[in-house]
Amino acid sequence: MYPATVLLSAFLLFLVQPMIARRILPAFGGSTAVWTTCMLFFQVLLLLGYLYADRIARLARGGLVHVALLCGSLALLPLAWNLDPSGWASPGGDPTVAVLAVLLGTVGVPYFLLSTTGPLVQAWFAREHQGEVPYRLFSLSNLGSFAGLLSYPLGIEPMIGTLAQLKSWAAGYVCFAACAGWLAWRSRSMAAPVTEAEACDPPPASQQALWLLFAAASSAMLLAVTNHLTQNIAPIPFLWVLPLSLYLLTFVLSFGRRDTFRKREITHTLAVAALGAMAWVLCAVTPDDTVRIAIPVLLTGLFLVCLFCHGELAAR
Repeated sequence: MYPATVLLSAFLLFLVQPMIARRILPAFGGSTAVWTTCMLFFQVLLLLGYLYADRIARLARGGLVHVALLCGSLALLPLAWNLDPSGWASPGGDPTVAVLAVLLGTVGVPYFLLSTTGPLVQAWFAREHQGEVPYRLFSLSNLGSFAGLLSYPLGIEPMIGTLAQLKSWAAGYVCFAACAGWLAWRSRSMAAPVTEAEACDPPPASQQALWLLFAAASSAMLLAVTNHLTQNIAPIPFLWVLPLSLYLLTFVLSFGRRDTFRKREITHTLAVAALGAMAWVLCAVTPDDTVRIAIPVLLTGLFLVCLFCHGELAAR
């Protein structure tokens, strides 16, 4: 039940983002402001979900609170497909506030609860299976995100209408709520164990800063490569899916098996070579060769640099 819940939640989490954005596009248009607002909304809600998971996992009755929120979120599901976005849009005006209001009133609460699942399920797994490492669930979560990200542009969007997409997603969410609710109900009787890390002194600030640096460097590389590809090289639809997919794949590889980075000097060397190749592309490749050379080199470089950063996180 633990891996099934994590996999399903991550799949639905990455599926609903392009799906609901596609739903509101006819009313608000496909401008950069609309897409940027959607991404801002989902990223902020994801961060709040992680904060909620950190706090609720520490409460003795946190599982009961989570069950109540899951049950309440089911009542909000019909709002997404009954939505008429045209009533929210103001012609010629700034769409930011209206887009945020539509997203918050339709998929805001379900998305928030989906975003809490990975950390919460790992915490509950660690309580029930003391001594086992829960981070393979983190790897599995990113695998579900990877599948959801690719399945929408390649399969769901071309074959299924928007209304049917949302109803199918809602059915999947009901299944997720049942699984997550069952795990949350079971967790109410599990005491939070004192782990080895909590029993010892906290790691020094320099070590924590290094963890943050590796995570931030890979995220910054993802944004830099994505922006350069979509703005300066080729306006190809859904091109942004490729760098994000590779980014998620490095999490799967890094945290799936603890011996993946036994020979860390190899990933170090490849990352340095990738940075050199990416710098060469930015400085020396002619405009005629940008699509043929720049896209493969930049995507490969992104993969190798993120593999290095996430591999170091897993190893440390």
